[in-house]
Amino acid sequence: MEINDGEEEEFEFSRNYFLAKELAGSGKKSTRKISDINVVDEQELRAAAANIEPKHEKEINSLVNSYKRLYPKWAFELRCGFGLLMYGFGSKKVLIEDFASTALTEYSVVVINGYLQSINLKQVIIALAEIWWDDLKTKRRTSSGVSSKVQQPFNSRSMDDLLAFLHESDVEENDSFVCVVVHNIDGPGLRDSESQQCLAQLASCSHIRIVASVDNVNAPLLWDKKMVHTQFNWCWYHIPTFAPYNVEGTFFPLILAHSSTAQSAKTAAIVLQSLTPNAQSMPVDALYTIARERFLVSSQVTLNSHLTEFKDHELVKTRRHSDGQDCLHIPLAADALEKLQAMFF
Repeated sequence: MEINDGEEEEFEFSRNYFLAKELAGSGKKSTRKISDINVVDEQELRAAAANIEPKHEKEINSLVNSYKRLYPKWAFELRCGFGLLMYGFGSKKVLIEDFASTALTEYSVVVINGYLQSINLKQVIIALAEIWWDDLKTKRRTSSGVSSKVQQPFNSRSMDDLLAFLHESDVEENDSFVCVVVHNIDGPGLRDSESQQCLAQLASCSHIRIVASVDNVNAPLLWDKKMVHTQFNWCWYHIPTFAPYNVEGTFFPLILAHSSTAQSAKTAAIVLQSLTPNAQSMPVDALYTIARERFLVSSQVTLNSHLTEFKDHELVKTRRHSDGQDCLHIPLAADALEKLQAMFF
């Protein structure tokens, strides 16, 4: 039986693959850790980053000007009931705010900074309802000379009542709306499912339009088909600006900076914020027993998978107790733990 060149090449590839797997399985794991790196102080690193000279300014300005020529089209799409979603490398904050201040002057605009660590969407929607009510009173007073009836205070209304008020369609002008600008709709303060559902319901209100930006490549995974095509009703625009994330980056501590007490707490905060709610809420005391009682984990394997995140970042370490049991401990100083507690509790 003759073996042609193609089959021989395929056989050689398969053989090398399994040999490589065998060698990798028998090798020792690396003992190197992030803490072994001699990194700089955070303030020094930020100062150095701020002094980096911009490049290709002429080309970038030309690119941004080409986006500005789209302002009339964007405003028209908002009037038609669409939402605008901007994506691409670089901060889009300045561009979107310039669009709002120049092309949407006849509309009220509310800005949500999604790059903040926490956002109270209920307060945002209350503010939107108050703005829309003021707009309604102005329109009715102008058209009929009669002031509108007194409304119940919006801060005492439920979320459903507020959304229903923003969805009322008793205004003659079809293109009358309040524009909501959301910088980093995929940011840490809005990344959970509940916040995205709330924003989708808000976007589906007849008198609300959303202009948002995303910077995470996995941002579309936050939404299902209904949210994308029916509620948000996105018009997608690829607008890489290549602008630095000066403002957005201020609220993200640099992990690769000097591991001082304050920085250790900031690093711990970043790791905790990246974990699932279940992993964040597991107590240290009687960990496995209480986790099972609270239905946070169903097995020791699940618990270990959560702990892996903490161990990889050296927030939790294992040591052998005098009675022979493996115990978990947190290798942070007391003042670092206090700062971490203040951030989350």
